[in-house]
Amino acid sequence: MEKLREYISFDLEFNQHEGVTHLIQVSAVHFKDSQEIAAFDSYVYTEAPLKSFINGLTGITSETLKGAPKAEEVLQKFQVFVGDLPLVGYNAAKSDLPILLEHGFDYTSQYMVDVYNEAFERRSTDLHGILNLKLQTVAKFLGYSGQSHNSLEDARMTAKVYESFLEADESKLLLEGQSSLNSNPFGGLDLSQLFD
Repeated sequence: MEKLREYISFDLEFNQHEGVTHLIQVSAVHFKDSQEIAAFDSYVYTEAPLKSFINGLTGITSETLKGAPKAEEVLQKFQVFVGDLPLVGYNAAKSDLPILLEHGFDYTSQYMVDVYNEAFERRSTDLHGILNLKLQTVAKFLGYSGQSHNSLEDARMTAKVYESFLEADESKLLLEGQSSLNSNPFGGLDLSQLFD
């Protein structure tokens, strides 16, 4: 897995109407050295009617979106927030990146880690016994909580899961290094005095 010390974790919420995808929330968190240092969060105005399913899933209402800025303005601010930092997401290659591309923003070259793919790879090792790979399930399994389908909370959970995976990888490397030292019973002893 790509080891990033500074990155943007992001998530989108959207509504489909008559075959068109309408953004309703765009969020991101900036992490540096395992700490959140900044956040971006904005609802997005849309004239498309909000499906009741989406309202129930996200808690976002038409009233919430009524005074929000339009997608172009939100995405320009998102672009400034992201800059040229690497991106981390949860299954974003299948939904979020294509939606951003539809709006003229191509982040495929900056997208470095899909945490969903990492979770899939670790399902039988680090995530043994997990019921499914939904973000909230993985986050809860690792000891984190957040409101699912709120893009700011999802961006934070994605970053925290990524940080947990980084920590697990570093621990494995440390253990491997210690086991190689332990394979030589005299490895930690200074025996130079014996041979003078």
